[in-house]
Amino acid sequence: MRTTHKENHLIARIGWLRAAVLGANDGIISTASLILGVASAEPSGNGAVLAGVAGLVAGAMSMAAGEYVSVSSQADTENADIARETRELASEPERETEELAQIYAARGVEAGLARQVAIQLMARDALAAHARDELGISEATAARPVQAAMASAATFTAGAAAPLILTAMSPPTLLLPAVAAGSLLFLALLGMIGAKAGGAGILRPTIRVVFWGALAMALTTGIGALFGKVV
Repeated sequence: MRTTHKENHLIARIGWLRAAVLGANDGIISTASLILGVASAEPSGNGAVLAGVAGLVAGAMSMAAGEYVSVSSQADTENADIARETRELASEPERETEELAQIYAARGVEAGLARQVAIQLMARDALAAHARDELGISEATAARPVQAAMASAATFTAGAAAPLILTAMSPPTLLLPAVAAGSLLFLALLGMIGAKAGGAGILRPTIRVVFWGALAMALTTGIGALFGKVV
């Protein structure tokens, strides 16, 4: 009896995972940094919540637009390559068969067998075989602009909401340490979740995201305090 064993590979998550982690990470860091910069310049904290809300809305739209444009460019390139490959398959099928056979032979398959494999795969779906093995385009890694844009906007909003809630709940005297410490904690949790979802070790990604978040918040807090004194 023949059974089918289906494996779930982590590479299938790379598209949405990248956009999700980037969006949430940017949401926490940029919004927390903006809030800390404004709060350090204006100790009363009256403008911190407004700055946080403005940063959340602007950042979410910027992330969505940027991700959409970037991934759309990738999709345009993939579509152009697919179109060219389609024309070549129609005009020079024998040459394309040999090209595919050479790819398999270069990977270690015996030349005669490599040609047989190429012929069989092309008989089933020539374009899919060339897209996957010649161009490196597959269903798992294909560009999806709308999905990437929505994931970036949603995760940026979720990330930005964390320091914004801390700001709204903290008294002015504790606003700076509460937002800074809380945001670093959220960044650490994000780093661990992203590493776990991607199948990587937890320690290094967590340290990496916390370090850069702390650096960004320290710089904006310092600049806010400096300009607050000058102005």
